[in-house]
Amino acid sequence: MSRLLRVASGPYAPPVPVCELTAVSADGARLHVEIHGPDGAPAVVLAHGWTCSTAFWAAQIRELATGHRVIAYDQRGHGRSPASPACSTDALADDLEAVLTAALAPGEQAVLAGHSMGGMTIMAASGRTAFRAHTAAVLLCSTGSSGLVAASTVVPMRPGPLRTWLTRRILGSRAPLGPVTPLARRMLKYGTMGPGSAPHLVEVCARIVHACPRQVRHNWSRVLDLLDLDHGVRELDRPTAVIVGTADRLTPPAQARALAAALPHCTGLTELPGIGHMTPVEAPELVGARIRDLVDAHIQAVSEESA
Repeated sequence: MSRLLRVASGPYAPPVPVCELTAVSADGARLHVEIHGPDGAPAVVLAHGWTCSTAFWAAQIRELATGHRVIAYDQRGHGRSPASPACSTDALADDLEAVLTAALAPGEQAVLAGHSMGGMTIMAASGRTAFRAHTAAVLLCSTGSSGLVAASTVVPMRPGPLRTWLTRRILGSRAPLGPVTPLARRMLKYGTMGPGSAPHLVEVCARIVHACPRQVRHNWSRVLDLLDLDHGVRELDRPTAVIVGTADRLTPPAQARALAAALPHCTGLTELPGIGHMTPVEAPELVGARIRDLVDAHIQAVSEESA
């Protein structure tokens, strides 16, 4: 684990998993998977976003693992999953299928939560066999299905070709992020977090994002630039809740509203005042509560009926 990723104490220090395993994707890519919580408990699968890692979900893992079996994995090239030359939404879908198959028993269903690119992973996989077999319900956090660069408000100017071009250059930069300095924290906070975010939360996000290799960051930025998963939204027929921060500059609330309108079974859209793009870190209790609600409604109730 990179030294930049280490958070030594507090709710954002990554918990120690009960076990770890390696899921092998369709093209041979190897994915680091962590499992937390008791055997036999209702399952939750967490998919992190671009430039992040399993550490991004530390607060949810710590809270949910007391009564759930929490499965978190590093997307290819992120965290402890080796980089792969294959960067595409199909690869993301393949990877999620591999994780579900490796970590869940045949017929076992889970609540899947995806943040940003993790939400896009869920949309990309929505029509896949393993996804449909193992998914009871979904939480989409701070994500969108298409037109991400044009919709982003990271560049403070009116929408149009110039803003889109500038945003593409910023998000797709090959420049190294370097150490986590005061300037780096200010820039990350402006682009990805709400204006009221506490310094320790900004520090956590900066350490995680700066640990992502710059080539991985660049390669996946190109995939996000060309993203078109509107078809995946239409195929996502599992009960799905949507969360977005009103201060999200990367996937603004209009993206979440479009998802909620297009989803076949949207169970609700929550807009969090003053919260930015990093919802699981900025609003950990609410994100955890939404996951628990979905488990209670769509896993435990089903188990009781079949008992």
